[in-house]
Amino acid sequence: MVISETTSDVSTQHLPSTFASRYVRTPLPRYKMPDNSIPKEAAYQIISDELMLDGNPRLNLASFVTTWMEPECDKLIMDSVNKNYVDMDEYPVTTELQHRCVNMIGHLFNAPVGEDETAVGVGTVGSSEAIMLAGLAFKRKWQKRRRDQGKPVDKPNIVTGANVQVCWEKFARYFEVELKEVKLSEGYYVMDPEKAVEIVDENTICVAAILGSTLTGEFEDVKKLSELLTEKNKETGWDTPIHVDAASGGFVAPFIYPDIEWDFRLPLVKSINVSGHKYGLVYAGVGWVIWRSKDDLPDELVFHINYLGADQPTFTLNFSKGSSQIIAQYYQLIRLGFEGYKNIMENCRDNASELKKGIERTGRFNVVSKDVGVPLVAFSLKDSSKYSVFDISESLRRFGWIVPAYTMPPNAEHIAVLRVVVREDFSRGLAERLVSDIEKVLCEMDAHTTTPVSTKLAHVSKKDVTEIQKEMALYWRRLVDRNKTSGVC
Repeated sequence: MVISETTSDVSTQHLPSTFASRYVRTPLPRYKMPDNSIPKEAAYQIISDELMLDGNPRLNLASFVTTWMEPECDKLIMDSVNKNYVDMDEYPVTTELQHRCVNMIGHLFNAPVGEDETAVGVGTVGSSEAIMLAGLAFKRKWQKRRRDQGKPVDKPNIVTGANVQVCWEKFARYFEVELKEVKLSEGYYVMDPEKAVEIVDENTICVAAILGSTLTGEFEDVKKLSELLTEKNKETGWDTPIHVDAASGGFVAPFIYPDIEWDFRLPLVKSINVSGHKYGLVYAGVGWVIWRSKDDLPDELVFHINYLGADQPTFTLNFSKGSSQIIAQYYQLIRLGFEGYKNIMENCRDNASELKKGIERTGRFNVVSKDVGVPLVAFSLKDSSKYSVFDISESLRRFGWIVPAYTMPPNAEHIAVLRVVVREDFSRGLAERLVSDIEKVLCEMDAHTTTPVSTKLAHVSKKDVTEIQKEMALYWRRLVDRNKTSGVC
């Protein structure tokens, strides 16, 4: 979502004509629909010229989202871009491809279904929608159980770590569920299973574990969580389940860490979400949510419609959506197969390892990410007395790199890090170039530290949350001021 802001400066109210009179000479209004049509060539050129100022997606190391696919898949996407997936009767083959994807992913996650059985799941716009659907299923199951016991249903909660993605906060706020977060600590940036189980109570609809933390890429210990929660359920008579947010790690762990038990091999894991547009290797936006069995998805949440020509069951938050990404996901699954995904994930892991070595060789950073997890490298400055990671992040933009800098959640907000996500299209050569550019930035900053930009951040304590927020606000405002027409929410 983008929050648009207009400016009163008259000079910015119009878009200048492109290439003088070659196309059009009359400036276009920036925030109002023009009175007259313009040639298609002019419209294309105007937009194309503005888009040149966007960053290069392949150099956007902040994002987990896929930025490259094969030309054959690009063609499939364009061939199907005019199909509305929700019209299942009109596009039965596309619907069948989604069912195949659900079953392939279900088997990948060790769902307890036979060869001739059908996995239970649905394609979504992304993991955010998938989490909303899974959360609703947990809430309704909990409410029914409580009503059958004659108990109140007005105070549901979910237990998570403070490192969860913002979509969990959205679910909690939108659907009136309390979010009980296990705080982090310095050096331990994922949910502690023991602390999580301690705060589970009779109103907990599920415990959400993350397979691939956004902050450090680390996998949470779902197996230990399951063991501890199983014991607590036996002691209390509760039936608290687990949801695994595998948005980033769901297409990584099965291929290069097959011995880690995190999926439906654990009986308490009732649903799993994964982002097809991350390490599923599809452009944004497609996600998936898979349930252990039909019993874990309440029938009351599934709608049946027939005004598009036939009875069509649907369980989504939105209605219309494109078919392209579902078709692209199917392409990747059959094109690559298990072997292909395994090769790509191993390559990403190896490139992340080489990048980590290069970062460590500078002698200026502490690497806080783990070797086992999503292929990324997160690192903090050893000495922040002269400049901060935010300054480094901003300076790297001169070379085209988009490397995010951020602070850890409570109670580790005094730790600020840079993070590089290693995707399929991030080569060994790009890793070497990034390290070289980081070294250039460090040399430049060492030579100009008489008036550091972010000295306050260098001396923050655990109590200096307000100072950190001010520093981050100033940092992002400088970036937003480069384009006063919009700000990202």
